[in-house]
Amino acid sequence: MLRLYTHESCLRHDPGPGHAESPLRLKAVLQALDADRFAAVDRVEAPRATREQLLRVHDAAHVDRVLGSAPLEGRVQLDPDTWMSPGSDEAGLRAAGATCAAVDAVLAGQTPRAFCAVRPPGHHATPSEAMGFCLFNSIAVAAAHALTVHGLKRIAIADFDVHHGNGTQDIFASEPRVLFVSSHQSPLYPETGFAHERGVGNILNAPLPAGAGSMEFRETWHNELLPRMHAFKPQLVLVSAGFDAHRDDPLADLRLGTEDYAWITQQLVELARAHAGGRLVSSLEGGYDLRALAASAAAHVEALLD
Repeated sequence: MLRLYTHESCLRHDPGPGHAESPLRLKAVLQALDADRFAAVDRVEAPRATREQLLRVHDAAHVDRVLGSAPLEGRVQLDPDTWMSPGSDEAGLRAAGATCAAVDAVLAGQTPRAFCAVRPPGHHATPSEAMGFCLFNSIAVAAAHALTVHGLKRIAIADFDVHHGNGTQDIFASEPRVLFVSSHQSPLYPETGFAHERGVGNILNAPLPAGAGSMEFRETWHNELLPRMHAFKPQLVLVSAGFDAHRDDPLADLRLGTEDYAWITQQLVELARAHAGGRLVSSLEGGYDLRALAASAAAHVEALLD
């Protein structure tokens, strides 16, 4: 069984013509998940995140700025890459709210796994800044929710987006109850995620050079990242599921294929089964070639179903 969280508001966030983080991304994912093989997926409307949930990882000034910046018409620029349109505030709330609701559901035993098909993405958002297309750090909000409301002691976050999740790392760099592991292209935006960045021993970054493909990706996860996650014995596995390391993605230069996303998802499901009672929550991050994104997200969800 798998639960899917999404909301139509996430389609209304529109950074503008030609922007890579287009509403068409989520449309492509949702259309792919309409296939017959996903008929068993339990589809749920994502709630809004509460202010309390957001303030566990973001400064009040940041929350106020984002929620107060959505224009009635036109667009407002928050940083060189990050824009808000009418409805962007609601999309951000629904994206973060989806991950919290998914955590509640898996920890209540309503479903073993959940996928949040939401946008904008979140893993670049720091405690005080919107950046890299991201408004609120949804996966970090979910982790903090699990720590505070559910009292978990060990949460692992796996991030396989091609860009380093600098915001997630910043938020939890001093929090030993959260393990953050990431594979990503380096050098590349946001120019963070080097191997020497260790937090309090709870951060493990595995930079990959431009041109790296399936072999390098799988070896990195098999030899470095997954063993560290198994040793941590997480009570909950969270996933920042970015699909922009695909060979067809226009924003980076890794060479993964759809089958690699199925493989890493299977590995993370096995990890969750071994240590967390199968409990896993995944949230959509990057992926900017629509065909590759749709196929990769479908492979990810199919592996979560299995």
